[in-house]
Amino acid sequence: MQRGDRPIKRIHGQVTGLKANQIRRLQHIYRRRVPAPRLITQDLARSLCSLAWELNRQVGILVDRQGSIEYVVVGDHRGIFLPDLGRFRVAPNRLRGLRYIHTHLSGEPFTSDDMADLAQLRFDIMVALNVAADGLPASAHVAHLLPDNPEGRQWEVQEHVPLAQLEADFLGFIQSLEDEFERTQRAYAVGDAHERAILVSVTAGSKAAAEDSLAELAELARTCGVVPVGRVIQQRSRLDPHYVLGRGKLDEVMVRSLQLGASLLIFDQSLTPSQSRAIAERTDLKVIDRTMLILDIFAQRAHSREGKLQVELAQLKYRMPYLTNQGTALSRLAGGIGGRGPGETKLEIDRRRVQDRIHHLEKELRRIARQRHLRRQLRQRRQLPVISIIGYTNAGKSTLLNALTKSSVLVQDQLFATLDPASRRLRFPRDLEVIITDTVGFIRDLPRDLMAAFQATLDELHDADLLLHVVDVSNPAFEDHIRAVEKILAQLGLDHLPRLLVLNKIDLVSPEVVANLERLYQGVAISAQDRRTLPRLIERMQDVIWSQLHGEAAASLATAH
Repeated sequence: MQRGDRPIKRIHGQVTGLKANQIRRLQHIYRRRVPAPRLITQDLARSLCSLAWELNRQVGILVDRQGSIEYVVVGDHRGIFLPDLGRFRVAPNRLRGLRYIHTHLSGEPFTSDDMADLAQLRFDIMVALNVAADGLPASAHVAHLLPDNPEGRQWEVQEHVPLAQLEADFLGFIQSLEDEFERTQRAYAVGDAHERAILVSVTAGSKAAAEDSLAELAELARTCGVVPVGRVIQQRSRLDPHYVLGRGKLDEVMVRSLQLGASLLIFDQSLTPSQSRAIAERTDLKVIDRTMLILDIFAQRAHSREGKLQVELAQLKYRMPYLTNQGTALSRLAGGIGGRGPGETKLEIDRRRVQDRIHHLEKELRRIARQRHLRRQLRQRRQLPVISIIGYTNAGKSTLLNALTKSSVLVQDQLFATLDPASRRLRFPRDLEVIITDTVGFIRDLPRDLMAAFQATLDELHDADLLLHVVDVSNPAFEDHIRAVEKILAQLGLDHLPRLLVLNKIDLVSPEVVANLERLYQGVAISAQDRRTLPRLIERMQDVIWSQLHGEAAASLATAH
């Protein structure tokens, strides 16, 4: 509907029960302009307060930086429900470019809903005009977000500010505020190619355990090329079913992301598709969880054809639920970091094509599994014992393989540096030859879809005559790592196989601690980077294999007789 050449803009909010002339007066507010340098004029403040007093409802406006009034909103006596501001979307590390000015009918301070709006919508500034008993503006409350600061404050609130002070240089203030945001964000920048993330954990357990888990999540993030710039831990008896975090804490995370220039939230807990969508829609940030992060690392590290097939299968199975009820937040969901692997293009195709692709990948992996089985049978006919190196990721497994066999398998001080298995021959001093295999590293709560996709690779462990369980004893959480590996071995049905615990990286630990650990775990202490520490390990490995071979020979002889 139009009047003359001017379109009539909509009055948002609770307009039921308003008279026609009240609607017209509200619509006339759209015709006003605020001089760009000023926050609000006293004339406009009087008009808003007069209408709010007459209606006995809160009235608010949203004004852009040019002084144009973009929205007029009516609430009830207690508050205002703001409309969708989708067309004013901005980058995660910027203010929205809108000021929010509304009335308070009883002179009350900002409510929790007001502060949630300030955090979630990232307004330039928020003003609450206090309406006096005669319907005139008495004073104002003013609030704005703060850049990163030593006190950890997220916003500045001033109460009962005289109206005359609202006519100060608003644009100059906003420019200086954004400059300060940019300056503090640059302090966390590590090159243009790195995405910055806030790590989030919600736990019913101890804060210390959550901090240890976030430390590992930070290493995973760095492995994936992401810079962790902040950590948030909330202790709750149970997760919020909608946002995982409490809403108040999520608002704090939003402000923190603005302060640090973060565009990504990484949750240590697994998220459901609905939770991911809800958090992304509320925060305007990309949202992934620990499982998705691990899948993204695997997508980077897979080099063999089999590895790439396994990773794609795991990604598609994990992301399948995201294909239902896709909302406007799809661009901020499940795309991984940098769009590696299937990424969003796979998410946007229909479920049938994705299911067809999954069936094709499973068929290919079954064919590869049969080839692996034939190779294992060939090794068994040659009667070559197999030793498999297992352990928590980044424990030094590849370094040990290189040291034992004088090979040059890729070694990096990163999680999941080895994804594709590598096998080498090793000859013991007793003229005994074995196959020794390096496997993908384990990690706590290994994604179920990833274990299923790598089943063919993990099945090779069933044929091992000895498992070398390598442990990084310099890691403070090495005992948790041992338990995590033992749990995964039990899940895979491998806990019956002979195992030898290898206490690696002893060069980073005191000799007294090493001696105690050897006695406690009945293991062999080595430094895989120092071959002088390997003879005892080689001797123990040789003894286990030799006793197995002679035991089998004796059993065969007894059966023959």
